[in-house]
Amino acid sequence: MNAKDDELNFVTKQTILLVDDTADNLTLMNDLLKDRYKIKIANNGAKALRIAQAEAPPDLILLDIMMPEMDGYEVCRILKADVKTRDIPVIFLTAKSDPADEKMGLELGAVDYLTKPISPPIALARVKNHLLLKASADFLRDKSKFLEQEVESRTREVLAIQDVTILAMASLAETRDQETGNHIRRTQFYVKTLAEKLKDHPRFRAVLTESYINILFKSAPLHDIGKVGIPDRILLKPGRFEPHEFEIMKTHTTLGRDAIEHAERALGTPVPFLSMAKEIAYGHQEKWDGSGYPQGLSGEDIPLSARLMAVADVYDALISRRVYKEGMPHDKAIQIIIDGKGKHFDPDLVDAFIELQDEFRAIAVRFHDTDHDMAQKQHLMERLLDTKP
Repeated sequence: MNAKDDELNFVTKQTILLVDDTADNLTLMNDLLKDRYKIKIANNGAKALRIAQAEAPPDLILLDIMMPEMDGYEVCRILKADVKTRDIPVIFLTAKSDPADEKMGLELGAVDYLTKPISPPIALARVKNHLLLKASADFLRDKSKFLEQEVESRTREVLAIQDVTILAMASLAETRDQETGNHIRRTQFYVKTLAEKLKDHPRFRAVLTESYINILFKSAPLHDIGKVGIPDRILLKPGRFEPHEFEIMKTHTTLGRDAIEHAERALGTPVPFLSMAKEIAYGHQEKWDGSGYPQGLSGEDIPLSARLMAVADVYDALISRRVYKEGMPHDKAIQIIIDGKGKHFDPDLVDAFIELQDEFRAIAVRFHDTDHDMAQKQHLMERLLDTKP
């Protein structure tokens, strides 16, 4: 074997840290182990801890108990309390042969306990076995960490695909209405802002958990998915609806719920964000006083998610341009929401909305509809309908 081979063999050897305050003991153990392992030496506890906590920690520590200043028990206790060193196997190598001493050492986390004078074959066998066990444990730990990272990565991918799919579905519904623009993005942030404001409110704190708010944010874009089923002659009508036309328009809530239920059945398993999306799609046109649709629910019989969306949806509809009207000034829209307190809207939601009106205005500005956005949307709708300008 040449010098290069010797160097490679040395680098790939497992490392053992010998800790003892007696030079003769260190020499004895070094001579016994040096042909099989890479050896590091410490003649006191403090030095042993520095070596163990260094960039390249040892694979195993042979630790004397009776040392000045810091005994082996204390060294072991510190090693096991440190996340960086707690998995390094410690074998006590000591003249203390009382069973109580051995019990204490093992209770502190040592994997083995050898008494002096040692039997070289037994010491070598114990060291080899514990290094094999550590190698297996390291392999399993690394594999587990790798699998956790893979699961986390795949989960992020699935969630990203899910979010894009939701927005694509919602945008498809919105493309049929030329002037709703960034409505789905604005209402998504409105409901999240409103929910976060109310999460500590006595009426809502049990429901508005972090998980609920995250699902609410994800579900909100599907609130008008049922508009896909409304005929263009009604959805795009520039004037007021005739009574029979309005009855057809009202069915978008039921159409949205049914579409989401169909998706749930196809999946064959409950999905929280679809369940909430169904609540919102079906219930966001209900009113606090029972005069809304499709069921005429009132008060807290209306799901909270739908009540939150009702405020967000109406505010955005008021300030936004539509085929039948121009956008309303912010202050006037605020007054209409206030006038609807206890009638159209949950009173506590209106109170929170009033406190958040500046945040709502900022969201509206952040996701405002540009002429370019509207032109792109009209072009997409014309392609879908195969019509000409």
